[in-house]
Amino acid sequence: MSVNKVLLIGRLGNNPEIRFTNTGTAVANFNLATSENWNDKSGQRQERTEWHRVVVWGKLAELCEKYLAKGRQCFVEGRLQTRSWDDKDGNKRYTTEIVATTVQFLGGPNAQANAGASASEQMTNGHEPTATAPMQESSFTEDEIPF
Repeated sequence: MSVNKVLLIGRLGNNPEIRFTNTGTAVANFNLATSENWNDKSGQRQERTEWHRVVVWGKLAELCEKYLAKGRQCFVEGRLQTRSWDDKDGNKRYTTEIVATTVQFLGGPNAQANAGASASEQMTNGHEPTATAPMQESSFTEDEIPF
């Protein structure tokens, strides 16, 4: 048995960038920053920020483009995936991404009033719901990825 699962809460470093494959499937990319704070041995407050590349497919990608923007907080659930390609100089390049299956939009205009509301309560109150993509194997080839 093996598990490949990622759970992150962070802030977007840029607006989602959306493209479409040759078959018309939406794919969005954005960078998500997560930070950790601690006190070092001398008692000084330290902070480290990690940047994560997130890829979202299909209807979920379209929802991310609509509701997310630079600085907005969100929860992302997905899996790690590494892919490789040859750059223009023939060098092998690699990137590891989070392929998101769930994105929950956090910190909206009424974030304090809605902090404990479930997705269904948020939906009925006119607030953005949690967006989830169905779990499936990607049927896309690397040639179809528009970036």
